[in-house]
Amino acid sequence: MARKAENKPKKRQSTRTSSSSNTQVRLIAGDWRGRLLQFPACEGLRPTGSRIRETLFNWLMPDLHNARCLDAFSGSGALGFEALSRGAAQSVMLEPNPTAHQSLQKNADRLLPDMAERKLRCALFASKAEQFLAAQANAPFDIVFLDPPFALDLWPVVIEQLESQNWLSQQALVYIETPKHYTLSVPTHWTMHRQKEAGNIVYALYRVTGQTPL
Repeated sequence: MARKAENKPKKRQSTRTSSSSNTQVRLIAGDWRGRLLQFPACEGLRPTGSRIRETLFNWLMPDLHNARCLDAFSGSGALGFEALSRGAAQSVMLEPNPTAHQSLQKNADRLLPDMAERKLRCALFASKAEQFLAAQANAPFDIVFLDPPFALDLWPVVIEQLESQNWLSQQALVYIETPKHYTLSVPTHWTMHRQKEAGNIVYALYRVTGQTPL
C-alpha cells in the first residue's frame, strides 16, 4: 500500500515589505548624482518625488548656479541637497523635528566631508520655518522651496514673512507644492513661471518681479 504523502505546512511568506525604500531618496543629477539620502519615517515628512524634482530642477537650471537657496521645510533634504549637487552656492535647511534634523546633519557630513566647505555651503537649523522667517533677513535668498506638511496650512504665513522680512532677492524664484484643490494666494508681483500637476499635488514656480504688474 502506497504511503500517503504528508501534508507538511508550507512556510508562510511574509507580506510585509522592507521599509528601507520609504526612508531613503536618491539624488538625481550633479556632483552627487545617485547618492542616497537617509531620513526617518516621521509623520508629515513627505519627500518630493523624483519625477517632480527632475521637472523642477529643469525649470531652475538657468538660475541655480551660485544661488543661495532656502529649503524651508527640509524633511529629507531632497530639495536642498539636490540644489547643492547641481551647483547652488548654499542651501539653508530648516527642520524642527529632532530626529529628522539629526538625519540631515549625517547626510551633510557624508556629502560634504570637508568641515569648512560644509559650514559654508550647508546651513542647518532646527527651527520651524515660521519662527526662522519672523526675523528680519540678514541676507536674501535667490531660490526658496516651500513644501510644508499639507495639514498645517503654513503657506499664507510663510509667504507673508518672506515678503515682509525681505527674505527674497530681486528676481527670486519660489517653488510651492500644494494639494490639488488648495486655493493658493501669492503677492501680485509674483508671476507664474511654471506649473504642473502630479496626482493630487500641484507644484508651481513663481518669479518675484519686484513690482506689481499693471
